[in-house]
Amino acid sequence: MVKYHHIYEQLLTITAKENVMVDEQLRNHTYTKLGGKADLFVTPASIEEVQQIVKLANKEEVPFTLLGNGSNLIVRDGGIRGIVMSPKRFTTIKREGDSIIAESGARIIDASRKALEEELSGLEFACGIPGTVGGALYMNAGAYGGEVKDCLHYTVVVTKEGELLTLKAEDLDLDYRTSNIPDKGYIVLEARFDLKPGKYDEIKAIMDDLTYKRESKQPLEYPSCGSVFKRPPGYFAGKLIQDSELQGKGVGGAEVSTKHAGFIVNKDNATATDYIAVIEMVQKTVKDKFGVELEREVRILGED
Repeated sequence: MVKYHHIYEQLLTITAKENVMVDEQLRNHTYTKLGGKADLFVTPASIEEVQQIVKLANKEEVPFTLLGNGSNLIVRDGGIRGIVMSPKRFTTIKREGDSIIAESGARIIDASRKALEEELSGLEFACGIPGTVGGALYMNAGAYGGEVKDCLHYTVVVTKEGELLTLKAEDLDLDYRTSNIPDKGYIVLEARFDLKPGKYDEIKAIMDDLTYKRESKQPLEYPSCGSVFKRPPGYFAGKLIQDSELQGKGVGGAEVSTKHAGFIVNKDNATATDYIAVIEMVQKTVKDKFGVELEREVRILGED
């Protein structure tokens, strides 16, 4: 971190000292419990601070990475250089008319629960998705037949130049597990989901059913990044992996889940190198056996 001492000092003029951590272990901030250190881990407390930090990184030509709650990514063992920003202080969720407005660091699960509380229907599909609101927009998250683009109205973002923009859902090129947010370098700060009035008991019944399906089928007892691969056209990734007899196979402390073949779990103090090796083993085996290329849904960041 010595290299970035002058950046640290400048960050302290932008945000409070408790919002800037040096050599922070990123395994403490990922669902897989993997990842090395961030040189500077920053948790800004306002939109203005986000803008200033982005502009500082640009001015000083310091590497900049946005990290949500780490549910759909793997951070390599060497960690991430420069500034890593987390929106963990942006967690407000509120109702406005028949909409839910949620800040980017709030969990999408909590947005769906707020909708239930307000008797608004349309976010039930998100009741088991572990990521943040920002992460959900980033990848157009979805489950059980619903996805973000079905109900997103607009989002507020900071551009990679530090400019504040309000964008409509159609501006984001939302498609199956993808958007233009990564390509554009947008930092999501807030999202508005347009919903419909419903009945509490009916909404809750749907959410309870989806929660049961998730808990009964997914290996939630171990750290993981969730579903690792996108669904290939005409196939199901989990079925291909299962039919390749890969369940229980692994490298080091990481292995393909015996409960759900679409998941790779950190079963015994795995490293990111172990985890990535299992991903590559699965991709090669499925390609060799069925001729199908599995595309990662999970992101991989950082240095080896």
